Amino acid sequence: SECNALIVDAPYSERTHNGHGTMERWGHGVPPSYDGGDRREIVYSHWTPADVNEFVAASAHRCSGWFVSITVHSLRPAWSEALESEGRYVFAPLPFVAPGSRVRLAGDGPSCWSTDIVVARPRSRAFAKWGTLPGAYVLPPGEGGAMPVVGGKPIWLMRQLAQHYSRPGDLIVDPCCGAGTTLVGAIREGRRAI
Repeated sequence: SECNALIVDAPYSERTHNGHGTMERWGHGVPPSYDGGDRREIVYSHWTPADVNEFVAASAHRCSGWFVSITVHSLRPAWSEALESEGRYVFAPLPFVAPGSRVRLAGDGPSCWSTDIVVARPRSRAFAKWGTLPGAYVLPPGEGGAMPVVGGKPIWLMRQLAQHYSRPGDLIVDPCCGAGTTLVGAIREGRRAI
């Protein structure tokens, strides 16, 4: 019942989930590029800070290595605080940048092309000597592609996270599987995955 790394893209905040709707409340129809054809819409509830705390409390002791969470800025503090309270060393958030990925269709202000990644490790000598890792992940051109699930992450990113936060043969767990790209990325990097 223990894994070497937990890499998760858990549900985001209520605001983010609401933003994945049809946009009709803004007076706009669904743009052809947004409807996604066969993409499944979000059919699960958003998370609150309390959900993050409960998830971390239930899973942190089952992970002997890195804990990696892809999240939005409004839930990032909850992830950091929950992991810290479980005795993990939490790093400054890493950006995952996918140029052109989330464009504002209504209102004013900048579009957001990035998502936060919160990483935390056990407070042990072995993990303190893990090695220097990238300070950001920028999606290379042509590596994105359409995801079958709204919010699904590219296999390129999940391969990078598996490679950097685990070792070959390690067991990676993603309890919030979604499109399954964490599992695909882990297996392609020579890891086991659940």
